[in-house]
Amino acid sequence: MPIDIDTALAADPQISEISWTTTDVLLYHLSLGAGSQADVPELTLTFERDLEVLPTFGLVAGKGPSTAAPGTSEEITDSPSDAEGCDDAKADAAAADPTRMRLPGIDVDLRAVLHAGQSLTAHRPLPASGTAVLRRSVARVHDLGKAALIVLETTATDADGSLWTEHSQIYVRGEGGFGGEPAPASQPVPERAPDSSVRIATRPDQALLYRLNGDLNPLHIDPEFARSAGLPSPILHGLATYGIVAKALTDLAADGRPELVTEVSARFSGMVTPGDVLILDVWETGSRQRAYRACVDGSGQTVLDEGVLALR
Repeated sequence: MPIDIDTALAADPQISEISWTTTDVLLYHLSLGAGSQADVPELTLTFERDLEVLPTFGLVAGKGPSTAAPGTSEEITDSPSDAEGCDDAKADAAAADPTRMRLPGIDVDLRAVLHAGQSLTAHRPLPASGTAVLRRSVARVHDLGKAALIVLETTATDADGSLWTEHSQIYVRGEGGFGGEPAPASQPVPERAPDSSVRIATRPDQALLYRLNGDLNPLHIDPEFARSAGLPSPILHGLATYGIVAKALTDLAADGRPELVTEVSARFSGMVTPGDVLILDVWETGSRQRAYRACVDGSGQTVLDEGVLALR
């Protein structure tokens, strides 16, 4: 059986150590568009002096240009055939067969895998450089009938305690029907008009920059490879879209102060081509919470949905 739920849930967490420097943080911020406007340098995100860190950096920490600590062979990459979803299907690069996603109790074909959603909770402001221990495990496996939804949980801690917790939702076609726990109910955005809307212009070179954070999948740079996957051209990393929107939300709802952001979550529902303009609709759902949805301007294709931003 490709998914053995009991084994997957009972397995010990995979533990690795990562490290990062201010260079990694600066690159991440620049790859999301920080400082791209000549009259708005955004020095707290683009200058190592007094550098602040967007919480979503946790998703790429330890994967960028700086040399990571030993034990980080457990890499996450995109599925080359992810023509329906908007992001990274998960794979264990240390596995002998790179066409399969292999974790304890899980052995599935990457062609059946889509990155369905992502959340990150920052327990405190992230340091601009540091070392952390990651613990990754399968938190839940939901039965969707014709598919399974695997929820991977990764926690990061350093000498001072918890840094962040992230959950990746992995949709696996053809692996449902095992009678397991159903997926939790969705949290749609309010039906009323949004309280604010923001236009976000992505750049034609955005994927070229973002891939330097550690995801070198050719799907995001090689036109021939993209066509072989059924796409007309390379697409932007879904986690890049997620980070770009998280930055815009930080600017809009937290006055550009990353330390005020505690949670960013979203369901991935479409693809972005570098150069697309996004429309970010935001709803105030509490004094410290926002709901959001992002669509491609022109086509109206929703790319992030059921989004939640929480503030300190």
